[in-house]
Amino acid sequence: MLQVTDEVATALADGAPVVALESTIISHGMPYPQNVEMATEVEGIVRAGGAVPATIAVLGGVPRIGLSTDDLELLASDPDVAKVSVRDLPSVVAQRRHGATTVASTMRLAALAGIRTFVTGGLGGVHRGAPTTFDVSADLTELSRTQVAVVCAGVKSILDIQLTLETLETLGVPVIVDGSDEFPAFYTRGSGFPAPLRADGPDEIAATMHAAWSLGLDSGIVVAHPVPEADEIPASEIDSVIARALADLDERGINGRDATPFLLGRIVELTDGASLTTNIALVRENARVGSAIAAAYAATAG
Repeated sequence: MLQVTDEVATALADGAPVVALESTIISHGMPYPQNVEMATEVEGIVRAGGAVPATIAVLGGVPRIGLSTDDLELLASDPDVAKVSVRDLPSVVAQRRHGATTVASTMRLAALAGIRTFVTGGLGGVHRGAPTTFDVSADLTELSRTQVAVVCAGVKSILDIQLTLETLETLGVPVIVDGSDEFPAFYTRGSGFPAPLRADGPDEIAATMHAAWSLGLDSGIVVAHPVPEADEIPASEIDSVIARALADLDERGINGRDATPFLLGRIVELTDGASLTTNIALVRENARVGSAIAAAYAATAG
């Protein structure tokens, strides 16, 4: 059912590095036109790193591996694009709708296409208050069963990072921090929680990917790369903003799939755009790092 661009198909057939990119960050993670500008720029960064970008989405009911410029514009500007996790894929495909894929559904489609490296901004996880609401991202379930390395800036700061790390441990998902002994927290370089595992650079990470899947692990791998120091928002500044956004969320009774887009958008408002600048910067950095990892893994696998 997948429609793969000729460029991506050729790269996969040749064993060349390919980097998957999600589309929810375009449709539901950033405002227009910054979202399409970011998506285009990130694809360029992947190419500059020697890999082929494969932005993933569902268009007209067809899962697409690799998108055109017009496709990116549609995802960035059409308000009717659905936010699609794994459970939503069958319905969106059957109804021939447009859908932007989350981390979980991007992982699933990337794996079906044979792509092992995926770059995103922040990972979903256990929401604050989850012991009462049971609100846990499907990203974690998918990581437990899909062999894709997810390069991110850690777990989104709006979530419960400690419970997310505990859940990933229970699920048997390797969590690697690139070049640091502390797990990052999206907007900030540190979360206060130690890195479950550490690797230094793309060669070590690629070797870990190869070893994990050669050992028969069914899970994916979290590769957490801290936001560049010059672009981070210190915890002393962002924590109070997140608390205010969470209070606004509760006051408005927003929950489920609408919670994360609301919180991210509210944080942009409360920081006068600073959080959006940081978000774009960390996605750029992850694209650079992910391209190097994909290239190293292609060499290892070959």
